[in-house]
Amino acid sequence: MKCLLVLPFAPLLSIATAYTILTDETLKNIPEPGDDFDIKSGRILAPILIPRVPGTSNSTKVLNHFADFFHSTLPEWKLEFHNSTSTTPTSNGQQVPFVNLIATRDPPWAREGHVGRLALVAHYDSLQTPVGFIGAIDSAAPCAMILHAVRSIDEALTKKWAAMEAEGVGSEGYLGIEEEKGIQVLLLDGEEAFLHWSDEDSLYGARALAEHWENTVHPAMSTFHNPLSSIELFVLLDLLGSKNPTIPSYFHTTHWAYKAMSKIETRLRSLQQFKSSPNHPTNVANAEAKSGKPRKKPRAEPVFLTEAQKDETRFMSHAVSDDHLPFMARGVEVLHMIPIPFPSVWHELTDDGEHLDMDTVDDWAKLVTAFTAEWMDLEGFMPTAPESENTLNIAVHDDTENGGHHPIKRKREHVISKTEL
Repeated sequence: MKCLLVLPFAPLLSIATAYTILTDETLKNIPEPGDDFDIKSGRILAPILIPRVPGTSNSTKVLNHFADFFHSTLPEWKLEFHNSTSTTPTSNGQQVPFVNLIATRDPPWAREGHVGRLALVAHYDSLQTPVGFIGAIDSAAPCAMILHAVRSIDEALTKKWAAMEAEGVGSEGYLGIEEEKGIQVLLLDGEEAFLHWSDEDSLYGARALAEHWENTVHPAMSTFHNPLSSIELFVLLDLLGSKNPTIPSYFHTTHWAYKAMSKIETRLRSLQQFKSSPNHPTNVANAEAKSGKPRKKPRAEPVFLTEAQKDETRFMSHAVSDDHLPFMARGVEVLHMIPIPFPSVWHELTDDGEHLDMDTVDDWAKLVTAFTAEWMDLEGFMPTAPESENTLNIAVHDDTENGGHHPIKRKREHVISKTEL
């Protein structure tokens, strides 16, 4: 369940950050999930496409799938589990367990409390009713997109940090905010309501983790007071995987990040990298074969992120209730990737693997990967076109037009009201 909330805001502090824009060559070589997203046998997605009600054996099975993925594929990541329990309106007074998975990779020289992180977030639980509900868009596919994204950038992180260490970064007297940047994956349990959506019957795992992190204090003299303040941006993916989604920009404070992701989407589309686009070469060829004549001009290009050009003084007075709320209420900046209107399969038994639009799923995986790579400043370390079967051409680019450093200003402003419309 997701509900509309009133979200007034007030401006506070202005800060700036910078990163290197990905080149066209890097964008054209962003890894694709391929067979790993096959709904029957895919290594990443298929094991998630089962009912995953909190406290059940299927929930444990999916959690173990996530853990096995990190242990076998991403051994440099630190894996943690946050456990909590709560009664629910349907548990007859019994405590239901909720388990959040937290996977983190920080620079090898990082000190506790000194690392700012990008958080990629989705919930992995599914509805209790209707019985047999799978929740492919809600949110098996978003979980798979995140796993694909972090796998795709992991080697580049290793290379970047090794190069930085070789230059002396991390040694005494050579530290700074840009050198202390990590990444975190949060796969949250208990987002769905068990009976009727309310502040008490929803967001079980998110509420417990946000409270726990609020009370977990970093050592004295740390850059960040606690794990919540370490989150530079909380990117929440939900209800993604149906055809033709439209994603608003919900929050003024993170519209800069929305625009950055929108720019990447536009560039990927212009490079004909989106499979769901009517102008993708495969779709053009299929259309021409069907009509028996060549297409004379490109079709109108749809976009997922529809509000990049909106007036920054005009933001929605409401947003969608989701796992970000307990974090946002404690000052965390949120970029919410959830479509309005919701897909037609939302909370229906038809929200299964067969009703995913796989071209759209692949496109989201590519977009999230590219955004993550750009945020982590991995230009020059991501794979580009192979020079031969065994050699990757990986070079550091110094392109002032396409790969220069560009400051992006952002403001911190968030006061939240949980009044439902």
